[in-house]
Amino acid sequence: MADRCRLLQEINEVSFIVNDLTLYLDTHPLDADALDAFSQSMAKRRQLLDTYAKEFEPLTLNCVCPDTNNQSEAHTNYPGQKHFSWTDGPLPWDNQDEKGGGK
Repeated sequence: MADRCRLLQEINEVSFIVNDLTLYLDTHPLDADALDAFSQSMAKRRQLLDTYAKEFEPLTLNCVCPDTNNQSEAHTNYPGQKHFSWTDGPLPWDNQDEKGGGK
């Protein structure tokens, strides 16, 4: 099982890069290096979001998949059942202790 806090940190870091590149590309839309970095960062972000959704719960609505989310069943009221997983588990900012653990 993936470490929840480490995975959230990686998502935050790559999301910052995506946001920063978005701002740059708003004014430099033809910069090939920035476009390549943006594509790579978006792919990495998507992979991390998918991993997080499979292990815990989706962070964005486009990651909700009743067939694959929360496969570890670590935080769910419906273990073993196909269900809408948007409300599974604590929110990333809820119930976190100093070590970053959940409930």
